Amino acid sequence: MQGRAPLFGYGMQAAGADLQSCDGCDLELVNADFSGADLRDARFRGADLRGVDLRDAMASADFSGANLCRADLRAADLRGAVLRDVRLELARYDRDTRWPEGFDFVRSGAVGPGASLAGRFLNTADLRGMDLRGARMLGIYMSGADLRGALLQDIGFANGDLRRSRFCGALMNGCRFGYVQAEQCDFRGADLSGADFSEVGSIAGAIFSGVVGLETIRDHLLSRHYRELDCWNSLARCTTRESIEARQGAAP
Repeated sequence: MQGRAPLFGYGMQAAGADLQSCDGCDLELVNADFSGADLRDARFRGADLRGVDLRDAMASADFSGANLCRADLRAADLRGAVLRDVRLELARYDRDTRWPEGFDFVRSGAVGPGASLAGRFLNTADLRGMDLRGARMLGIYMSGADLRGALLQDIGFANGDLRRSRFCGALMNGCRFGYVQAEQCDFRGADLSGADFSEVGSIAGAIFSGVVGLETIRDHLLSRHYRELDCWNSLARCTTRESIEARQGAAP
């Protein structure tokens, strides 16, 4: 498709489309679906591409000054793309994402394996199933985030704010929670084998039902102040203490 294509409108559907050399400069394309599309040599300078889906796209386009916050870049081929002054906060990538040579995606604000996220704000972020192994998360602000099924092995969350985050079914073996605020966190079914809660800030209202490796941290968790242990979680409809003491596979 040559020249200026009709690339406008919230949530535009263009999955698998041939958009080579199209002109989308300065357009508003929030939440557009370009998954699997061919965007080679396209121009999106200054475009609003928040939340766009670029999974599996051939995206060697000019994104200079574009806003790609919260975009999905998993398995996207960005080799040859121009990413000068692009915004990538909370954009998601994975091990199959291909970046331009020399581009420092680790410190770009994007979220994925090895990302440098220390002290960043990921409040309410949708990170379900994300591979975050090797990411640096010291002092992270992640309250209300959804990390169900995420890969988080050996992550250090020291001094982080994880309140009301959901980690159901996440792989969190070896994670460290020193001075973390974990109030109302949902760890149901997560793998916490070898996790360290010895210096956790608070677990008031947190839920540990069905946690793998709970036997190694149960005694320490039950030594917390009664106000934390007897705090009610309205989602799971039980207290923190009840979730820790429940038999494996039994309610709550």
